[in-house]
Amino acid sequence: MIGCKICGVSDPDTLNFIINHQYPPQFIGFICNYKKSPRFVEIKKLNELLTIDKKKSNFVAVLVKPNQEILEKIKDLPFDYYQIYDCTPEEIKKIKEKYNKKIITALTVINESDVQKYHLFSEVTDIYLFDSKGYEKSMAFDHGLIKEIKINKPLMIAGDIQINDHLENYKKIADIIDISGGLETSGLKDKSKIDIFLNKIKQIRNET
Repeated sequence: MIGCKICGVSDPDTLNFIINHQYPPQFIGFICNYKKSPRFVEIKKLNELLTIDKKKSNFVAVLVKPNQEILEKIKDLPFDYYQIYDCTPEEIKKIKEKYNKKIITALTVINESDVQKYHLFSEVTDIYLFDSKGYEKSMAFDHGLIKEIKINKPLMIAGDIQINDHLENYKKIADIIDISGGLETSGLKDKSKIDIFLNKIKQIRNET
């Protein structure tokens, strides 16, 4: 079965639309500490944004090499997962134990050796995310690089995924599709694109 994550949500109107959609995503991501991203949400706004009832979706804090300050600021927010970039397995282990959160380990990929780093995180990871090295920019990577790996945990895939891609092809290599820029028009989340995406994912699930 294929699931999905909508990432980079930063306003209440979009969040409300996603949560109350007929086919809401399993995961909704919020950029908590990466200020280079146009989707970054300041802590005060984040506190206001996350007062909403998340219903069936899991909230994900997207964190790039988080320091103690940001971890303390978000610790009481209703996050189910921390999606962590650029940390060692030891650093992630400390965060997981201290804050008692499930972990999405984000591995940025250019080549096969980047993919194989997943072995290092097996003890601390609940979900693996294979992403491009674009960070705030929508960049693609060769999704074929992760076709052959066998992981006994859910595998999430990102990297310049668009709603007009053949999304059903992703179910051969991943359990969860993570999309952000592909749901935007002129840099802002577009409800019509979100609706198309969530309906497509539902259709793929029904065909599985």
